[in-house]
Amino acid sequence: MKVRINYGVVALCAILLLSCGTALKEIALKSQSERTDVFQEVQERVSIPRGFVELTITSSVKTHLEGHYILESKESAHGKSAYPFVINIDGQAATWKVNGQEENLPMYDERGKGTPEGGKGVRYNLEKKILLRTGTHNIFFGLPGEKLSLQFKLVLKPGDSNVLEFRPVYSRRGKQPRYFFNGVSRLEVILNGNEIKIS
Repeated sequence: MKVRINYGVVALCAILLLSCGTALKEIALKSQSERTDVFQEVQERVSIPRGFVELTITSSVKTHLEGHYILESKESAHGKSAYPFVINIDGQAATWKVNGQEENLPMYDERGKGTPEGGKGVRYNLEKKILLRTGTHNIFFGLPGEKLSLQFKLVLKPGDSNVLEFRPVYSRRGKQPRYFFNGVSRLEVILNGNEIKIS
């Protein structure tokens, strides 16, 4: 019996595996601090020193329950009690592990349209406040559980506070709508309600 090999499919799988491995290596590298003097984590509202700004970093990711996919690796962060978020600002890094909460939202909205986060899964809500100097900063944000990261420059002007949100855009399969069961395909970056375009 002759077996035909689709070399195009084999090449695509190899590229995807290599890109995932590269992304995880970069996230692992960026999770290590080279400095400790860039930002300070704060728990409550504090007086902001002159030349500094308060930045609230938020993200909300929903994943399927642990064990939903039989072949998924045991190392997967999906559905586990804690989900990691990695931040690196100008060489200072932090890995924040956020506890998840089970959530079951309606599959369709009032117009009958499918919702990306409908169904039973686990929600991870990140909210951290930090103090850092005003000016231009190099920001790295990674989701090790999704093998996904991005880097960009952020200019912070003097002011009381800023909110930096990393909003997930879920993947789709074929022509189906985006859905959290498919994982995160990319992140949108929102500063004070305005999207930042990342090149």
